[in-house]
Amino acid sequence: MMKMLPFFQSGPIGIRNGSESCIGVNRQLENRSTSVPEQVPACPEPSGDEIWSRDQEKMSERPEAACRPSRASSITSNGSCTSAGDSPEKGKKGIKGILTSALKKIKKIKPPSVKQVMELLEEQKLCDATQQLIVLEKSLSSKCEEGMNTSHQDIESVYEVLKHKVFTILKDSMLLAKTNPELLQQAVEALKEQEKEDQNYTSENPPDQNIHFRPRKWKELWMATVKESVETRMKDTSHTARTENLSTVGQNLLHMGKTMKEDLTVVVKYIKQLYPPEFNVFSTYAELYHNYFASQAKKNAESHLEDKDIYLLLSWVHNIYPKDMRKDHVLAEELEKVKLGSLLPSSLSNDLENKYLDSEEATIKNSLSKCLDKEIQRWKEDKEPEKLNGHFQSELLAIFVIQSIYSGQKRAKDISAAVGEELSHRLWKELPAFLKSYRDAFEDFKEKGKKHRYYKPIIIANINNCWNFRDYTEKNMAEKDDNKAGILSTLGDIENSGFDVLLQQLFAQLKPIYKKFTENKWDSSNEIMNEIIKTTSKHISDFQTLKDPFYHAIVEKIHTRLVKDYIVRLLKRKVSLKTPAQQQNLAQHISKNAADLEAFCTSNGSQATWLNSALPKLAEIIRLQDLGAIKIEVATLATTYPDIRKRHLEAFLYIKANLSRGELKSILGYLADSTASTPPGASLFSNINVS
Repeated sequence: MMKMLPFFQSGPIGIRNGSESCIGVNRQLENRSTSVPEQVPACPEPSGDEIWSRDQEKMSERPEAACRPSRASSITSNGSCTSAGDSPEKGKKGIKGILTSALKKIKKIKPPSVKQVMELLEEQKLCDATQQLIVLEKSLSSKCEEGMNTSHQDIESVYEVLKHKVFTILKDSMLLAKTNPELLQQAVEALKEQEKEDQNYTSENPPDQNIHFRPRKWKELWMATVKESVETRMKDTSHTARTENLSTVGQNLLHMGKTMKEDLTVVVKYIKQLYPPEFNVFSTYAELYHNYFASQAKKNAESHLEDKDIYLLLSWVHNIYPKDMRKDHVLAEELEKVKLGSLLPSSLSNDLENKYLDSEEATIKNSLSKCLDKEIQRWKEDKEPEKLNGHFQSELLAIFVIQSIYSGQKRAKDISAAVGEELSHRLWKELPAFLKSYRDAFEDFKEKGKKHRYYKPIIIANINNCWNFRDYTEKNMAEKDDNKAGILSTLGDIENSGFDVLLQQLFAQLKPIYKKFTENKWDSSNEIMNEIIKTTSKHISDFQTLKDPFYHAIVEKIHTRLVKDYIVRLLKRKVSLKTPAQQQNLAQHISKNAADLEAFCTSNGSQATWLNSALPKLAEIIRLQDLGAIKIEVATLATTYPDIRKRHLEAFLYIKANLSRGELKSILGYLADSTASTPPGASLFSNINVS
């Protein structure tokens, strides 16, 4: 008798008379239209009163043979299912009282019928229907099935209807979560009840004693249903607006990413809380969405893709997918727990990256070549280059080249930092090669286009063009980059070659004027210097169409040339003065000419202040008569201009005819001693040949 106590304490079969089955949800579902119309025909009903009467007599004789208690549940006011067993009546004490109370309750309760369950299904009361069906199933499975007209086939038919309804609803979870959450909750509760009954049955029966309908494994069906739902939604691109100029591959990627993000957000906000933790709802959905997305990405990667689709796919793999999904804070927290991984295996991703890099490099290289061809054609047109802020410009080439490289680098960097760095490295190698082609084309025009109407303006425009390349290189390339030196060197070649063309006529005009210094032995030197300045001034005004950095550079070249050519005349050994008075007079002429030259060059923007002391120091050596003072001045000159050599000084000292051979040798020897440890400085004397 004591062994029977737990059974009777658990309460009789069925739902308690006092419980409101699936309280909150069912009330809201009443009079709601059925979303799952499929039903099965009601099976012939057994005579419940007769069968139940016979069962009562059997259980009165053998209470231990009574049906097992129901584990049915109902949805409480907070939406959760609770167990539906009765506790023993208070006031009844002892085993006899308990047995009496239990038997009275059994006599009052009839098992549900198939018809009743079907009515609940029609009313969309899925939770109640599930509970009743479990009771009916257990009644039929126990010893009390004898004499019942309801068969296992009848119950299984109803189960099929229930299952169809429940899983049709669960398949539409994404839509119902917002539009009809109560119905979705009913389906989830039904699922939970079946899973709970499976667990109970499994715990009470050995695996080898499983009957054909238990466990029903609805959780596995739920997993399959979620998978089917995910795949259906990921395939259906009709819900994503068509984006103009986006390929089919790109549109599919956009749809899958958008669908996955929006649906997972719904899971987090509306669906996850309907399930118990052991269902791992978010991770289940997230992994299924990820797996489908990854399978499609892999299929695309292994197919023949257009260049733009390779870029799109890599952008999704490296950038959009891992980052955009996590812009929503709540979604990011959940995704961090799941750790989905990449859309593509690293090997496949690397192959795709190499295809992209090869294609992008070839595309940019080809576009640069075409752009240079167009630029060369513009040089041949009978048009003066346009001016911008007073400067001739031929900047379309530089702008296009720089923009092409920058855009390529940015696109690659948008994929990933590593891809961006690799493409930058490749393009930095391509730029020196392109600039060499540009230099060769410029040299060809320089030689063949001399008769062009706008020859010099085109030369100036191309010099100005170098500034954009130079500025971009200085700002964007590291000093240690080997390509940087090559680029700057090639640009320097173009600039200096252009300067040579622009200065050629000026220097040709100045040469006969400079000869007048030695021809007249510096008589009328002021007039000669004025003529030099006047001639130079005419050309300098034309050079103002150069950009400021190049204008200053060419003025410095002119300044250097004017000083150097003056020194050349002093080293020609055409003048030899024996008296100190003659030497002092020449020194004064040189000093005056030096002052005028410095003033002219400075007023025209020369920043070559290092040249200003050359002529005054030479004039001072001519003026001085004391050997020691001369040596000191020579040492100062050599310190300032360390490229001066004995041959230069010896030719210059020819002017001081009053120096003895010994004094001359002493001075020259002092120069050798003083320049031995002097570091190289600005080049002035090294380009002066002495005959």
